[in-house]
This record gives sequence, C-alpha cells and structure tokens, in this order.
Amino acid sequence: MGALIRSLHCRAILLDLDGVLVDSRRCVELVWHAWAAERGLDPAPFLAVAHGRRISETIRMVRPDMDAAAEAAVLDAMEETETRGLAPFPGAADLVAALGESRHAVVTSGSRMVATLRLSTAGLPAPRTFVTAGDVRRGKPDPEGYLLAAGKLGVAPEDCLVIEDSPPGVAAGKAAGMRVVAVLTTHAAEQLALADVRLGALAALRVDGAGTGLDVSY
Repeated sequence: MGALIRSLHCRAILLDLDGVLVDSRRCVELVWHAWAAERGLDPAPFLAVAHGRRISETIRMVRPDMDAAAEAAVLDAMEETETRGLAPFPGAADLVAALGESRHAVVTSGSRMVATLRLSTAGLPAPRTFVTAGDVRRGKPDPEGYLLAAGKLGVAPEDCLVIEDSPPGVAAGKAAGMRVVAVLTTHAAEQLALADVRLGALAALRVDGAGTGLDVSY
C-alpha cells in the first residue's frame, strides 16, 4: 500500500523526535550501556524495545521486578547531560522551517528537558506545540500523545500526518486515526508494516504549504 502513495494532503504534521528529527542512536546506547554496567545487567534486551517508548515502560517490559520509576529517574538524569553522537537528520531543519509553528508539533517519549537538549544540540528549534513523556498518562503505542498534540493545534486527527521511526510510534499514530509516514532509520521496513508510507530518509519528503493545507510528496 505504502509504495503506491506518492503524495498526501494534511493540515498538520506531528513529528517524533529521536530517529526522525535527531539521530540519537549512539547517545541512547551510551546511556543504557552505562546504566546497565552499573547494575551488572545486559543492555541488549532494554535497547531492543527502548526506541519509541518511555524509559519507565521499557524497564517494566524487560524487568518488571525492578523499581521502574526510580530507575527511570536515574536514566533521565544521565540523558540530561549526554550529548555525544547527537546530530540532526538531513532534511530536518528544512522541514521544520517549511511547516512553521502553527502546523507542526513534536511528540516524544523523552522528558521535556532531554528532548529540549537534543533539539538544541542538533541545532533545531523547540516547537511551540511540544508533547513529552510527562504530558501523558500512557506512552506510545497508546495514541494519547498524538491526540493531545492534535488538540493543541486545533486540527482533527484525520487531518494530521505522523512521521515516526519505531513500531510503538507507528502504532500510536494509527491508533489515533492518523496517517503515518515511517522513516527507516532505526527499524527495518517489515517492522513498520502498519505505516501508510515507508521512506529511507526524512530528506525524501517535500512539503508545500502554499495552499489551505500541506501537500506532502516524496
């Protein structure tokens, strides 16, 4: 299905942060490896499911016996100072500039402090409409974050386009009743089969906002 669609029309674009706007793979791995080493744990099971999820939910999935809230606080504190490896994905700055503040939001599973740090380190502006981990009761794949962002923008879910990179993020966008473009930065295409469109890179997108809405082509 995704391969047949060459253009989409929407009124707003809702962007994930890590894996979409900012390449944070090395940064994330450094933090999880350091945290796991301090506890004598293998980081691999955590990293296998961490992308797109809040830290506390990742810990609950992998080690339900641990105090997820306490360990998430430790990991958050580590992420608040780690910037190694952070870089914008090609096309991220141009896309955000083309959209303007009123027609896009960032919806991330990270804390506001971490998300702001990663954007600024990558040379990208913090959005006016910003939904982070602390703004929702349930993280991705629950649609709460994307529905909250659409409400803040005053745009109906069916008029929003989500750009994601992870299975939980894609599932969240679809559960919100939105169309989803998946970029293949952290997962293989077959893992993102729910997406309406799958692209190798964010830079492949072109946005024309000259009309009443946004025409997105690739």
